[in-house]
Amino acid sequence: MNKKYYGKVIFELSRPGRQGYSLPSNGCDDVLPTLPAGLLRQNAPQLPEVDELTAVRHYNNMSTNNFGVDTGFYPLGSCTMKYNPKINEEMASLPAFTSLHPFQPSATVQGALEAYYTLQRMLCEIGGMAEFTLNPYAGAHGELTGLMVIRAYHESRGDTKRTKVIVPDSAHGTNPASAAVAGLKVVEVKSLPDGTVDVNALRPLLDDTIAAVMMTNPNTVGIFEHNIPEIAEIVHACGALLYYDGANLNPLLGVARPGDMGFDVMHINLHKTFSTPHGGGGPGAGPVGVRAGLEQFLPNPRVVKHSGDDDPLFHLDFGTEKAPHALGRISSWLGNFAVELRALAYILSLGSDGLKLAGTLATLNANYVKESLRDLYALPIDRVCKHEFVFDGLADKSTGVTTLNVAKRLLDHGFHAPTIYFPLLFHESLMIEPTETESKETLDEFIAVMRDIAREAAEDPETVKNAPLETPIRKPDDTAAALNPVVTFAELD
Repeated sequence: MNKKYYGKVIFELSRPGRQGYSLPSNGCDDVLPTLPAGLLRQNAPQLPEVDELTAVRHYNNMSTNNFGVDTGFYPLGSCTMKYNPKINEEMASLPAFTSLHPFQPSATVQGALEAYYTLQRMLCEIGGMAEFTLNPYAGAHGELTGLMVIRAYHESRGDTKRTKVIVPDSAHGTNPASAAVAGLKVVEVKSLPDGTVDVNALRPLLDDTIAAVMMTNPNTVGIFEHNIPEIAEIVHACGALLYYDGANLNPLLGVARPGDMGFDVMHINLHKTFSTPHGGGGPGAGPVGVRAGLEQFLPNPRVVKHSGDDDPLFHLDFGTEKAPHALGRISSWLGNFAVELRALAYILSLGSDGLKLAGTLATLNANYVKESLRDLYALPIDRVCKHEFVFDGLADKSTGVTTLNVAKRLLDHGFHAPTIYFPLLFHESLMIEPTETESKETLDEFIAVMRDIAREAAEDPETVKNAPLETPIRKPDDTAAALNPVVTFAELD
């Protein structure tokens, strides 16, 4: 990177009088005097003054500081940061899709409605569910929607005492948060040392106040919950429903279905399992599926297909008469269409055989990395994992090198750090998920670097403790940055 632009903000490159644009008159000079004085600026905005070339170089150089799946290995546990095939982007960018308007008559958007419907049916087949809605905007939004479906189900039966949700202590933080937003109280159930739910601890918690039990399978430490049939039986026996958090669905693709395990409601993170863009605060999608008998509680509208030869074949069902208990709208329309198109393209590209291969390769990759590092990193759960696994920091903790130090040192080698200090079951959690899209060569390089950091921690611990050493920003004071963030250029003066 050119040092002129390295680590600088655009204001530092500003020079009085520099200009990078030439625009024609906007023709508004006669309008300005008629606007109320309170709407007019008293002073010109303090924008940087740079020429076009400086602006282009600055932002292009800044972009090289971004890390993503397209630039390097991203083993962020619990997030499934898999590669997004570019064919998905091409399909979602077709003018026939991007030029549509949501208020067009159904007869003029049959292709788009068929795409919606096809994805709904495919997700039903993959998840073992009777119906899906694509309306939720993200995974957490899907959780909230699913819990609202569960509340609506209980209330429709006059069972208003069910105001509690049981959540494992290893659950994603969104589970208790979603339950709280849905107006439900959270009850925690303990996990066994292997991270699976303690069935004996769960039993006494189940009574007629429990609306649902939320679970992830494989669980947050990547272990398959082998007691699911028993858990489903005792949950249903008390009148509650079983909710599946789809964050870890990826390794189950084509192998097992949540609906077959006894789950009643589930959401799917399309950005995790079906390779749509992930992170950055951008559009997401969290479709929600339900077993047979719960379809009437899903939010509207939904895309339905006529059974006969009616024209148009696909249309929107607002369900106001047939489904009086439906949630109504939970998003502005039918979710994020372009994201859902990307997921559909991914599923169609892989097909059933490809999806099954993706899940099994994700499991193979995770176990390969785990077994290659277990002699140098503490492995608290010594079992075959699924898509991810957790180390409890370095096996040798005598030098004081922490999981945070290891994560920072990885940045110097060009790897994104794994998830650290989550789940809370272990003091020095280091959670790794390689996904199926990484080659053996990439995994071998990552393993070699992790082994080198462990050796360095034993022989030269101060170097690891002072990492990162090669990044644009060395080692900031995380606490000070959180308590007193500097968010404007003026604050730097």
